[in-house]
Amino acid sequence: MKRLRKGDQIVVIAGRDKGRQGTVLKVLADDRVLVESINMVKKHTKANPMQGIEGGIVNKEMPLHVSNVMLFNPMTNEGDRIGFRTLEDGRKVRYFKSNGEVVDV
Repeated sequence: MKRLRKGDQIVVIAGRDKGRQGTVLKVLADDRVLVESINMVKKHTKANPMQGIEGGIVNKEMPLHVSNVMLFNPMTNEGDRIGFRTLEDGRKVRYFKSNGEVVDV
């Protein structure tokens, strides 16, 4: 089970976008996450009329390492560490370490 999942609200804790919040769009296999409107770069693309791709400069999101983001805790309005816990019914869930509240319901 991964600490971050698609759709989670996160806070960036390191880098040029430090302090910004966003939603996880994709979790990649190499411990990286793609976050909406965070870590934007300008990519120069070549036109390809066969596929209908226009050339020019495109803004796109680049992945961040998971060590540079924290899951957003709405109770404390800041980033929080994540732990794992097994419930009485046998389900494994994530919880916030600061207040013990379960993330997955």
